[in-house]
Amino acid sequence: MTQSRTHNCNELRLSDAGKKVTLVGWFENIRRVSKNLGFVVLRDFYGTTQIVPETEEMMEIFLGLNTESTICVEGEVRERSNKNNKIDTGDIEVVPEKITVLGKCRYAELPFEINRSKEADENTRLKYRYLDLRNPEVRKKIVMRSKIVADLRQAMTVHDFLEITTPILTASSPEGARDYLVPSRNYPGKFYALPQAPQQFKQLLMTSGFDRYFQIAPCFRDEDARADRSPGEFYQLDMEMAFASQEDVFAVIEDVLPPVFEKYGTYSIASKAPFVRIPFNEAMEKYGSDKPDLRIKLIVEDESELLADCGFEPFAGNVVKAVKIDNFTCTRKEIDAMCDEVFVTTANKAYWFKVDENGEIVGGIAKFLQEKKSEIIEKMNLKAGDFVALSAGRKLAAQKTAGVIRKVFGNKVDHCIDREKYEFCWIVDFPMYEIGEESGEIEFCHNPFSMPQGGLDALKNEDPLTINAYQYDLVCNGIELSSGAVRNHDPEIMVEAFKIVGLGEEDVKAKFPAMYNAFCYGAPPHAGIAPGVDRMIMLLTGDETIREIIPFPMNKGAQDLMMGSPSEVSEKQLEDVHIKIVMPEPRKEDQ
Repeated sequence: MTQSRTHNCNELRLSDAGKKVTLVGWFENIRRVSKNLGFVVLRDFYGTTQIVPETEEMMEIFLGLNTESTICVEGEVRERSNKNNKIDTGDIEVVPEKITVLGKCRYAELPFEINRSKEADENTRLKYRYLDLRNPEVRKKIVMRSKIVADLRQAMTVHDFLEITTPILTASSPEGARDYLVPSRNYPGKFYALPQAPQQFKQLLMTSGFDRYFQIAPCFRDEDARADRSPGEFYQLDMEMAFASQEDVFAVIEDVLPPVFEKYGTYSIASKAPFVRIPFNEAMEKYGSDKPDLRIKLIVEDESELLADCGFEPFAGNVVKAVKIDNFTCTRKEIDAMCDEVFVTTANKAYWFKVDENGEIVGGIAKFLQEKKSEIIEKMNLKAGDFVALSAGRKLAAQKTAGVIRKVFGNKVDHCIDREKYEFCWIVDFPMYEIGEESGEIEFCHNPFSMPQGGLDALKNEDPLTINAYQYDLVCNGIELSSGAVRNHDPEIMVEAFKIVGLGEEDVKAKFPAMYNAFCYGAPPHAGIAPGVDRMIMLLTGDETIREIIPFPMNKGAQDLMMGSPSEVSEKQLEDVHIKIVMPEPRKEDQ
C-alpha cells in the first residue's frame, strides 16, 4: 500500500484481530465517552474504520484536532464488542498506539457536514467541491464514471477501433453553437477556437486511411446550462468508421451500450439489438417528439377531421392531436396540475374530456362534444373509464404539445409506463433542410456534413424540404444521447448541399478548407456518431442534474466558483495577445 499504510479503511476483518496495522485517512468525528475513552471514525477513499482511543493521552490528541484533519493511526486490531453490520469493517476496531497528524484542518466549522453535503446549497457545494467530493455518496458517482469510461474504451477496442486524440486548439467553424475563442500571441488579430466537436478531424482521419477511430472527446460550446447539459465543456464517445453505412454504426452501438447500461444502470434491463428504428416523421406523428420515451405506452392520434367542426373554437381550422388513456382514475386537481405542466413547458393549452361509467362524455371540453358524442366514441374506440387529452394548433405545435402531454400524463399514470428498464431507439430519416424559426430562410436541419438521401440528383431536382438525410439520433428513455450521420464525402455533393442554404463553392472552400481539399483526393464513404458520456452517466445514475456526475462542474451561470472562473487577467496578459477590453454600455434598466 502507499503512504506506508498497511491497510485501507475498508479492508480489515475479524481475521485481522491481533495484527499491528497502520491506517491513514480523515478524522471524521469522535464520540467522547470519558476523558480517556472515545470512539473515532477514520475515513479514507475506500471506507471507514472505528478507532478506539483508551488513554487520556490519545484522547487529548483527538480532542485537539478539528474534524477533517488527515492523520496516521498505528495500533492493534481487535474484535468489536458492539458490532456494526452496516459497514464492512463493523466486526473490528483499532486501538491506537501512535497518532501522527499529516494535514491539519484549520477550520473548526465546515461549510457543510461532509456526509450531508448534498443537502447544502448547490453554489456552496461547487465552491467547496473538494469537500463535497469527500462525501462517499457524491464520490461513488465519479468512481462509477471512471469505470463506465474504462468499459466503453475496452468495448471499442474489442471492435477494432483505435483511440486517437484530436487537437484542442483549432480554427473557428460554423457548427451550430458559439465557439470559445483563444487569441493568438504570434498572429495579432487572429484566434484559435476550442473544438465544438472533433467532427472535421475524425472525418479527415477516415480520408487519411484510418478505418475505425474513437476517443472520449472533450467538446467546448459557449452555451447556457440545462439540467442535462453542462455549460462550457462536455465529453462524448466519439467514433467514426470508413467504408461504413448507417447500419454498420448501429451494429457497433447496439453491441457496446446495452451491456454497460445493464451493468451500471439503476435498472438492469436494457434493449437488445436491433433497437427500434423510427422515421422522424413517424416519431412526430405517433409520439409528438423526435426523442420519444418508448417506456410510455401511449400513442398520439390525429383527430383533426373528427373534431374540427365540433364548435370548440381552438379546434377550428387547426390540427388536433389526441392522447387516450384507459382506466383513468386521476382527480380533477391532478388533471389540472398536469395540464398546467404542459402549458408551462409548451406555452400551449392541453384540453381534455373523459367517458364516465354510463358512457357519457364529461369534464373539460365535454359540452362542445355532445352533438357528436356517438361518432366520437365510435371512431376513437372509447369505453367507460377512458380519458382523452388533446392539443390543437399548427401541425408542429400540435405535435409537440401532444408529445409533452404524452410524457407528462404517461409519467404520472403508473400503468402507462414500464419504468424500470432502458428502452433504446433510433430516430432515422431526418429532414436535410428546414425553414429557420428566426431567419425564415432555408437552413440545415441537423449536421451540414450529412449525406442527402438521393445524393446529387435529389439536391438538384427535388424540393429541398422533401429531402431526407442519412442522419440518426440515438434515444434512451426520452433522452437524446447522440446524433450521427453518414457523411457527405463527395465535394460536388457538398457544394450543391451548401448552395441550397446560400453558400457557394468559394464559401465552402473558405469555411472548410481541409475537408474540401482532402475529399478531392479520394475520400471513402464514412459514418459515425458520438453519444454523450455525461448524459449517459446521468441516465445510468438516475440523477436529475448533470452536475452530479461531473468531477468539477460549473454552475448554471457557467462559473467555476471553486477556481474563480471566468476571471480578470492583467493588462500585460492582454497586451501579449493584442486584446483590449471594451465594456458594454450599461442598459437603461440597470441604471
